[in-house]
Amino acid sequence: MSRRTQLGTGTLTALVVGNMIGAGVFTTSGFALAELGSPARVLWAWAVGGAVALCGALGYGALARRLPLSGGEYLYLSRNIHPLVGFVAGWISLLAGFTAAISFAAFTLAAYVLPEGVARGGPLAGAIASGVIVLSALLHGLGLRVGAGAQNAAVAVKLVAILAFVLFALLAQGGPSSWRGIVEGTQGTLEIPPFSIGAFASSVMWISFSYSGFNAAVYIAGEVPGAATRVPRALVAGTVTTIGVYLVLNTVFVLVPPFDAVAGREDVAAAAARELGGEPLVDAVRMIAVLALFTSVSAMTMAGPRVYAKMADDGLMPRMLRFEGETPAAAVAVQAALAVVVVWITGLRELLSYLGFTLSLSAALTVASLLFVARRERRAGARVIDFPGYPWAPLVFVAATLLFAALAARSQPVEIVAALFTIASGAALYVVAARRAKTSPRSTKGLQ
Repeated sequence: MSRRTQLGTGTLTALVVGNMIGAGVFTTSGFALAELGSPARVLWAWAVGGAVALCGALGYGALARRLPLSGGEYLYLSRNIHPLVGFVAGWISLLAGFTAAISFAAFTLAAYVLPEGVARGGPLAGAIASGVIVLSALLHGLGLRVGAGAQNAAVAVKLVAILAFVLFALLAQGGPSSWRGIVEGTQGTLEIPPFSIGAFASSVMWISFSYSGFNAAVYIAGEVPGAATRVPRALVAGTVTTIGVYLVLNTVFVLVPPFDAVAGREDVAAAAARELGGEPLVDAVRMIAVLALFTSVSAMTMAGPRVYAKMADDGLMPRMLRFEGETPAAAVAVQAALAVVVVWITGLRELLSYLGFTLSLSAALTVASLLFVARRERRAGARVIDFPGYPWAPLVFVAATLLFAALAARSQPVEIVAALFTIASGAALYVVAARRAKTSPRSTKGLQ
């Protein structure tokens, strides 16, 4: 059966939603509320973060329209700028984009599963995280239909569970008129500090991490019939769906409890659930978070190996990782093994510190490559790139992403060192891989 006959727009949209909705939405708003001092400002920060993500989705959609093949950043940067840049982006995908991100999501899932008082970074958490990674790898290694079906079902259940929680919040105890956060605002008992653009930008930076994954569908575009149309649609549909879910959920999180119960706390979802329905509802919200994190691990396990398979097709990674049959089974297995290793050698804080800055640089350069292509086409007298929002969408995404990266680097300078080491090691490996590819009978398309 052809690999290009099994994935439709619904599956692609589920992949995007599954990748995006993880732990961030259940934890970030408490810190944003403490920083901004106003529930309304928090919701505006989520809306701005969503707008930036949508600009990125439009940019990646334009790239997928031009090159409807699997490979993500590696493919786009190799073809649009230079194979060296593409290889480094693929190396970043291997280390940060998927391996570290999968480990982080699995580790966080274990933290939600474990009861209070159990060490969240101990052996039991590591075992749970490893088991989730292996289960996801088995689902996506067995076959495309099995993995995609499981992913679609899990995302559907997650969205239904979130909808049920929101409906309960709207109907319980007199509805929104009884929400203590709203009561504080209407009675004027909440002192709102002056607006700070720096604090707002910092909050949007952290919120933007919850929107990462809007580009998930581009990694499997080569397996999609009519990818040039379906992938861009799925990126936009998945991103818009996620923006809606985030705004609705965070309205509940910041307005149901009183300000002091959630400001500065990471368990904002639990605080809202406790206010609405006590400990039983807290447990239900924890399970929603677990399901959200599992779909995130699953989506990345599905997408990541397609990048390495494409690099192997181009002769820049070991031949064993090439796409054989229905799924790149060997690449899936390697991805899972690397993620399990990372689970056991690092922790949540180190992973989060490494992820943000490194991935921001890769995503910004990828969308910026559209501008390189447009300049080349203009000089050659060819038709200039045209898609909804161009050129403002890529410009907004690149500028905002670089701003967030700078803010993150200022607060965590070690991120710069980690990112530079990743880039330098990728460049060194490219020199070796390129030499081997030129002397090998395998394909060297990635070097052209």
